Amino acid sequence: MLTKMIGKNGLILAIFAAVCVGLIAITYYITRDTIAGEMEAALARTLNQLVEQSEYNNDVYHDCTLIEDAAALGSNKPLKAYRMRQDGEPVAVVMESIAPNGYSGKIAMVVGIYADGTIAGVRVTDHKETPGLGDKVDAKKSDWILTFAGRSLRNPEPDGWAVSKDGGQFDAFTGATITPRAVIQQVAKTLAFFESNQQQLFEGPQNCGGTND
Repeated sequence: MLTKMIGKNGLILAIFAAVCVGLIAITYYITRDTIAGEMEAALARTLNQLVEQSEYNNDVYHDCTLIEDAAALGSNKPLKAYRMRQDGEPVAVVMESIAPNGYSGKIAMVVGIYADGTIAGVRVTDHKETPGLGDKVDAKKSDWILTFAGRSLRNPEPDGWAVSKDGGQFDAFTGATITPRAVIQQVAKTLAFFESNQQQLFEGPQNCGGTND
């Protein structure tokens, strides 16, 4: 009797699990186009925060190339670079980059760089930094991240790419130095990567349409 009851309950649980999986699959199938559209729109908003849409006329979302060797950008997996062009001429690249040494872990960002090597803008896209302190790297919390616009590897010179506490030209946050230090160092590394790989970034194949899994 007990064995029969256990078997019955097990069958009920198996059916319930199968129904749940089925519902999840159906929901994904129905909403996947909507989700993809929302992700594309979010990406477009971020890109346009860095480079004005009037400055380019190509399909940036699909004019994207994978950076396979992305160690200098803080990743052991390929990262994406979105190219902006005006009538086919290079305008800017927006690259994914990851600061591996934030206070609470990795800090993911996108760095927009004009063809002349100056920064169009930087935005943090994911982080786990302390609320009220390190989270000021988020443009929604503080305008600190906006100070990178117009900078380059020569503005400031290499020694200046550090927080003021370390003799550099960038402010830190009160009570939080590790987070801005990590971001500043990674932005500088991203600029250096761009300078060394500019031709490849603009001429690489279109091989990463859509978003990373």
